[in-house]
Amino acid sequence: MLRRVVLRFARDRKANIAVIFALTMVPIVFLLGMTLDYTQAVRKREQLNAAADAAAIAAVRPAMLTQTDKTVVQATAAAVFAAKANLPGLTATPTPTITVTDSGLARSITVSYTAQSVNNFPSVLGKQTWDVSGSSTAKASSAPNMNFYLLLDDSPSMALAATQADITNMIAATKNQPSYAKNCSFACHEARPNNATASSTNKDNLTVARANNITLRIDLVTNAVTQLLKGPWTCPQAGVTGGVMQCMSALNNTTYKAAIYTFDYALNTIQVLTTPDTAATKINNIQLLTVDHQNCPIVDSKGNCTYTTDYGTDISGGLTGVNTVMPAPGTGTNQAGDTPQEVVFLVTDGVEDKLIPKTGGSCDPNATYALPTANSTTLRCQQPLDTTVCTTIKNRGIRIAVLYTEYLQLSDSWYTSRISQFNNPSSSTGTIATRLQSCASPGLYASVQTGGDISAALTNLFIKVASSTASLVQ
Repeated sequence: MLRRVVLRFARDRKANIAVIFALTMVPIVFLLGMTLDYTQAVRKREQLNAAADAAAIAAVRPAMLTQTDKTVVQATAAAVFAAKANLPGLTATPTPTITVTDSGLARSITVSYTAQSVNNFPSVLGKQTWDVSGSSTAKASSAPNMNFYLLLDDSPSMALAATQADITNMIAATKNQPSYAKNCSFACHEARPNNATASSTNKDNLTVARANNITLRIDLVTNAVTQLLKGPWTCPQAGVTGGVMQCMSALNNTTYKAAIYTFDYALNTIQVLTTPDTAATKINNIQLLTVDHQNCPIVDSKGNCTYTTDYGTDISGGLTGVNTVMPAPGTGTNQAGDTPQEVVFLVTDGVEDKLIPKTGGSCDPNATYALPTANSTTLRCQQPLDTTVCTTIKNRGIRIAVLYTEYLQLSDSWYTSRISQFNNPSSSTGTIATRLQSCASPGLYASVQTGGDISAALTNLFIKVASSTASLVQ
């Protein structure tokens, strides 16, 4: 009897849904509770990850990159994390672990945390909290502190009229000058024009240019340096006055210093290394080389010509002189004992016109021979820059930025016979240009043609140098 009852019950399919539902309720409730608590824990982890991101990024902002005390950096990151990590649904606000790693100008910040998200169904899951953890790493390189050495060409070739219109006006203005200076586009500066005392009827071409308001290439260089060191310059950061250098210093939170040198046949100190504001006060001292008169650049104590040919551009000598002034460069950090990076800014038209010994001296093999005689023991050498000294400077870890004021392709016999072979097929692709490009550090070469904006070119080159190491990667 009992056996038949059991078998009938087993074969009966009535109300089976209720039985199955009752049997599956236990895992359904467990899965529902786990899903809700897990989803809440994931949301808390996302919020805490965002807090870690904000903390890490805050510690590599430009202002913090100059901070050498790691405890201050860690405290800053911890404060940002705490402000954003004080979330409901956690057992407590987590205390992050903050690791600061500095390597030269580069800094890496890692913010990691562990927290407990409170479960809504602890009895279902058998645990009161759900562990969550995460980390965020931010990396950045600060802009370095730098010393800039402006090395400016003040030789007679920089007396070229600045634009084609200025050249036309200069030629017209010199129509009544002596034959050697007549119809000339260069405003050469002579102390005794035509080998005689200067007077109202015996003027050098520079006097003529100034009287006719003709702008010269040296004027454009001076204007460019003024914009760099003095301004006015519209800076994106409010409250910053001065030139481009002061603006970039404020934006990068760095210290910049500047020195000004000019070169002709010698190196001339306009201002030793100092603040940009102080250097700016000496800009008016940038002047063209003064020669005594044509084919007699300098005279001895008796008034006799020391050399009987024009010359006055020793680029290698200028670079060599500045190299002796510059100290060994540092990395530019604010770490104790570190020193600024050193950067040379060379502005020139790229043609050397200097004296070499008759015996033992060397000039470019493509120069036009025989070389002009300067005196019994000296020759005049005109050539593109010999980049040997550039290599010497760069091997010290010093960068060189070059602004090439392109050498004008002229039609006079001296140019065509002695310079043109270095300036073809064009002033931007000839040997003069390629030598200067080779002298420059990678990426730090720019050129500007006659009539071009030298101020903009110098400013852009400076910004490239000042911005080349600033980056932020999360």
